[in-house]
Amino acid sequence: MTTFKFISKYLTVLAAVLFLNSCVSDKSGGNEEGIIEFETKAIDEQHPLYGLAPSSATLKYKKEKFAIEMSTMGMFNTAIIGDTKAKTVAQTVKFMDIKQACIENEKDIITDNLDFALNIEETKETKKIIGLKAHKIKVTMANNPTITFDAWYTKDLGMEDCNSLNPYSQVKGVLLDYRVKKMGLEMHFIAKSIKKVEVPENTFEIPASMKIVSKEEMAKFFANLQ
Repeated sequence: MTTFKFISKYLTVLAAVLFLNSCVSDKSGGNEEGIIEFETKAIDEQHPLYGLAPSSATLKYKKEKFAIEMSTMGMFNTAIIGDTKAKTVAQTVKFMDIKQACIENEKDIITDNLDFALNIEETKETKKIIGLKAHKIKVTMANNPTITFDAWYTKDLGMEDCNSLNPYSQVKGVLLDYRVKKMGLEMHFIAKSIKKVEVPENTFEIPASMKIVSKEEMAKFFANLQ
């Protein structure tokens, strides 16, 4: 498999993973608009994809909308654009002359989440992450109870129902520090900064230049890169 194929496959995993913390809801007040920067890192240094992983990702949010953006070498760009009110998530891809997007509805998303079912236990432990009060949870993979990890989330941003469409639906707040394992690769995501700035509405729109394709067509595109 070529280096680019490794990278594109890896970015697909990251995009899906980062949807887990793309939480935007205005039920509890708090800041409803801004940008959170994340550091990303593979856990297993011996994994063949370890050195090819993007080291950061950007989450932009505005009430019920979010956009997560990642890029590798500036040539392969992917984004997840979602709307928790409309219960839709779109993935966009830009590579050379390819510009396409697929849109998933709630049923599709729930089906995808079955592959990453979690058991979550709340704790009373807290600490500060990017200036926010973070609450610790203990997480166990439902399909493999031997895999456990700690994660942290915050209630300070007023986003209680933000995880309704992802495997962390029990968590009433924004994930700031967590792990996930897909395709044999365990990743660690840590929030590094937050900016309370205005985010343009067009950030959450699929560019008109994008060709809308089916979920199957998008999957085939990535499969052909492997």
